Amino acid sequence: MSVVIRLMRTGAKKRPAYRMVVADSRRQRDGRFIEILGHYNPLAQPFELVVHKDKVEHWLTRGAQPSEQAASLLRSLGISRPATVKATGEAKPAKAKKAAGAKRKVQRKPSERKTRNKAARAAKKTAAKAKA
Repeated sequence: MSVVIRLMRTGAKKRPAYRMVVADSRRQRDGRFIEILGHYNPLAQPFELVVHKDKVEHWLTRGAQPSEQAASLLRSLGISRPATVKATGEAKPAKAKKAAGAKRKVQRKPSERKTRNKAARAAKKTAAKAKA
């Protein structure tokens, strides 16, 4: 399960207010959430942002990914994404992603069904060419 820290809209029409929540990434924006981390009121002058810093840091160390807007608000409070931490507490460098066009070391074997369907398509194609 991928967990995200995002803003959930509350408030009346044309009067937005937001809750900062931890939620499953597959859930809708205003749907079910795991925990409330704070709230944000953009209409107050200056804007009002209240966050439970310890809760946010707890979720970030457990791998929660903040949305762009949530990350921006957290940066304004001086909270940034920590390095990946093992259970022992030692920081380890983040894994490098594979290049977009990188090939696998060992090619996957296609399933029997895919192989059979591919052969059937090829046979159909040759039969259509023979007719023409």
